[in-house]
Amino acid sequence: MALFLTEADVRQHLTMAIALEAVEAAHRAHALGRAIDVPRQRTRVPTASLHILQGALLDANVMGYKAYTASKAGARFLVHPSDAASGHLLAVIEADALGMMRTGAAGGIAAKYLAREDAATVGLIGAGWQAQSQIEALCAVRKIRQVKLFSRDPEKRRLASADFSKRFGVEVIPVDTAETAVRDSDIVVTITSASMPVVQGDWLAPGTHINAAGSNALIRREIDEKSVSRASRICVDSRDTALREAGDLLPALEKGRIHERQLVELGEVIAGIRPGRTGPQDITLFESQGMAIQDLAVAARLLALARSHGLGTHLPYAIDP
Repeated sequence: MALFLTEADVRQHLTMAIALEAVEAAHRAHALGRAIDVPRQRTRVPTASLHILQGALLDANVMGYKAYTASKAGARFLVHPSDAASGHLLAVIEADALGMMRTGAAGGIAAKYLAREDAATVGLIGAGWQAQSQIEALCAVRKIRQVKLFSRDPEKRRLASADFSKRFGVEVIPVDTAETAVRDSDIVVTITSASMPVVQGDWLAPGTHINAAGSNALIRREIDEKSVSRASRICVDSRDTALREAGDLLPALEKGRIHERQLVELGEVIAGIRPGRTGPQDITLFESQGMAIQDLAVAARLLALARSHGLGTHLPYAIDP
């Protein structure tokens, strides 16, 4: 029978190390033609919206989808992996924490391949739920010494800075402006719901790497067009998805300031198909939209752990292959 895994089950066993390995493997498989990913589909009604990401990992024999709803009452995330040979449902997994960890892991893997080896300072814009995994992932792939954190709410950024410092053992200091967070930072991370750019290209020092993780809709923008045009390497998780919903990139694409051929998929860099950073002065950009195969890769590893530890509740409506 299929398993139901709760948020508590996920938090108990999902580590950043697992998420990083899973996400890197998923992107490599995608670049090598061993994974299928379908751009996000959205259904909207006046009171709520439904979002579905679907795909398959051929070598892992897993296919499935993540569905999430969003409304004034909040959001609910569920991942549904199935056996790719039989079609049988393997699990239903509550995926708020899973999604947070895989989003952070995507940024971590992007930094692993695109940030300078000596990158040590991070400018973080955003202090919400998703911000913590961004720091954790970066600390796993680079020797981070300091994080400068900005959010619009002074109290929120103060509390988040104290929490993240204690949680990850790195100096996290609250700063009063986005510009202060960005200037002289080796890595810049945006994880917001901003509709107008919060990062200006003039603030970026040569050699900076940017992880822009919040602009996954046409109405969202976190970095301005100059930030995009200054990037010598523009990396996306999925070219098809970026061309549909990367709010940071589409204005520059429409104006001809950048071209579709400049968009390099993260998996292509991981697999050595396309180059990433070519020099210490390069400004590199990773636009993170999110992919079903990231969720499925993490879910497959969680499912294996759940079975080995006897976790989860058996569901009566599906039979294990």
